[in-house]
Amino acid sequence: MRVDVLTLFPEMFDGVFSASILGKARDKGIVSLQAINFRQYAGNRHGQVDDTPYGGGGGMVLKPDPIFAAVEALLDESERSILEGADEVVHNEKNDANADLKAPRIILMCPQGETFTQKKAEELAKEDHLIFICGHYEGYDERIREHLVTDELSIGDYVLTGGELPAMVVIDSVTRLLPGVLGNETSAITDSFSTGLLEYPHYTRPAEFRGWKVPDVLLSGHHVNIDAWRRQEALRRTVERRPDLLEKAELTGKEREWIEEQCKPDCSGNKR
Repeated sequence: MRVDVLTLFPEMFDGVFSASILGKARDKGIVSLQAINFRQYAGNRHGQVDDTPYGGGGGMVLKPDPIFAAVEALLDESERSILEGADEVVHNEKNDANADLKAPRIILMCPQGETFTQKKAEELAKEDHLIFICGHYEGYDERIREHLVTDELSIGDYVLTGGELPAMVVIDSVTRLLPGVLGNETSAITDSFSTGLLEYPHYTRPAEFRGWKVPDVLLSGHHVNIDAWRRQEALRRTVERRPDLLEKAELTGKEREWIEEQCKPDCSGNKR
């Protein structure tokens, strides 16, 4: 996978791209990571990439020309021809994971975007090329949204200085799903949210610490019972902490009956 980030502060990504899982994935050649300062595409001697908004108002708005130029410079010939020939399809069917196009996903990090989820990470992990656009101003010229990006993403309902930190979150979440990145290939499958539930509790040595013991089932070596215990604890934790996730989780009839019993009189997330 190739990942490009357009930002005014590429130095913010140096440590993130070279450490931990991302650094190992890049060293293995599984993913290509680079951050590009889009100011170099400003097209004026002052390097200006923002301007005052038409109609008045506070703040500065990111200009469309440097962003379009920066994205176009990152495209290879086939990607460019696809985007030029399929503009209507790409921009009228945003976020369509089934669109039969070998074009990059151009992702705008912004508060108005779709909330990023594990499902979205799994979708993006199937792509070959991701381009992230990170702003630092009052907003983006609307033509960037209408005629360039394929996705708009937000990582939550709060305000940050710019799109760099959210982009790092998304890139980390997507990269760890790529084959060969994690040492244990089942880790990404059993993570919280991957199954629609929160993850079950984990224990390691020692078997007893300050009087607190590891559950006997985990020491039994009986993998069927261990799997059943983990599933039950994942359900219990989700009921207690994130009951909102249960609506979309894939559950058996017995599991739903158990949840209904646990949720009496309500499923507000408060422990009974």
